[in-house]
Amino acid sequence: MSASLYEIVELANGEVVLQRADEEGEPLLSIKFSTESQSFMREGKFDIAKAMIEAGMEAAGDLADAEPEDFAADSDDALYADRTLH
Repeated sequence: MSASLYEIVELANGEVVLQRADEEGEPLLSIKFSTESQSFMREGKFDIAKAMIEAGMEAAGDLADAEPEDFAADSDDALYADRTLH
């Protein structure tokens, strides 16, 4: 199995996206910061987006390694709601 190479890119519209380096198409992940939040972050926007992506990838890896019963109880709540407050 070949490993995919990913890149984090800031688009012209200000969104920070995660995409496969060797493919054109829709990004795997998109982060859009509000104008208000950007005023707090200043030049740190890209670093914050990178940290968010890294944390998400780590959490996804943890979930992949978890036993199904570890999160089965929470799945019923998510099925019936349009939004989940964490």
